[in-house]
Amino acid sequence: MKIYTVGGAVRDQLLGLPVKDHDHVVVGATPEDMLRQGFRPVGKDFPVFLHPKTQEEYALARTERKTAPGYRGFVFHTAPDVTLEDDLVRRDLTINAIARAEDGTLTDPFGGIADIQNKIFRHVSDAFGEDPVRILRLARFAARFHTFTVAPATMELMRRMVADGEVDALVAERVWQEVAKGLMEARPSRMLTVLHECGALARIMGEITLSERLLQVIDHAAAQGHDLPVRFAALMLHMSKDAIEQLSERLRVPNECRELAVMAARERDNINGALALSAEAVVSLCERCDGLRKPQRFAQLLQAVACDGLVTGDFAQAARLQGGLDAARAVNAGALAQGCTEPKRIPEVIHAARVTAVQAFLGQA
Repeated sequence: MKIYTVGGAVRDQLLGLPVKDHDHVVVGATPEDMLRQGFRPVGKDFPVFLHPKTQEEYALARTERKTAPGYRGFVFHTAPDVTLEDDLVRRDLTINAIARAEDGTLTDPFGGIADIQNKIFRHVSDAFGEDPVRILRLARFAARFHTFTVAPATMELMRRMVADGEVDALVAERVWQEVAKGLMEARPSRMLTVLHECGALARIMGEITLSERLLQVIDHAAAQGHDLPVRFAALMLHMSKDAIEQLSERLRVPNECRELAVMAARERDNINGALALSAEAVVSLCERCDGLRKPQRFAQLLQAVACDGLVTGDFAQAARLQGGLDAARAVNAGALAQGCTEPKRIPEVIHAARVTAVQAFLGQA
């Protein structure tokens, strides 16, 4: 039995990057061998085991055979005679198909080290074309390693996969999982451009119309270190409510992302024009966006709209609106409600008090 570290851990070490997770492949072993050594089985489709001490994943070397469309249509085979090269050839990219033995020796049968040095994404074999998730993964890697380029043959293979309908077989949750990861990388625009170049963007997120400005906006959101809902909202800023809802429903986008995106697209012009808003308009905007109950989301809303202007310093509109919200939230709505003799007028009284408070903040009293 021989154990090798494979995949991202080897790749990132060669790139001089921090290694977060270690995946291992075991050659020449059976499930029974692993159990005898205290490993705990966790794999459903093929034997994967957790190390009894480190809890890192150890998978038996395996081969696979395509049996149906989509990324689930595979049959896996494991046996002691499956070689390391047999296992590596089924991997997606050459840079992920390098193995390191326990003594540090590298096995690189497909030129992954050279592709790392030359900053190229290249598929290992035609087996890449059998799994449409690999298109999404490559695009996500492009957002992370944004100085890498896609090998022409690999781009052509991805285009054929899209044309053959492989992408259409993807499950929505898996698409969103990969897209969300890509949005959280350093250069999300690269993910979008790679998906666009191979034709996959039109199939999975056809509502998005790429432009140089949009690519700048989403990269700006990443550069500011914003969280996922803000980055998604920045991507959707110039789309209609119906388009955002349609895309979000199809990809099962989490509510916190969808709701912020809809709100940001709706209020973009109002927020950009905030310096001219009256106290009444500021309070109405805060109430309309539920900022009084959800101030953190209101702050995210301002961040998303600031990305539209590629703002890197102070966003005067945000300061004005945030200050207005703080003033409105400082109003003791409970006390006003208790002191009001006409229950039907309670919302009106509270609203008026908030406007007065914001007028004082803005110097409009």
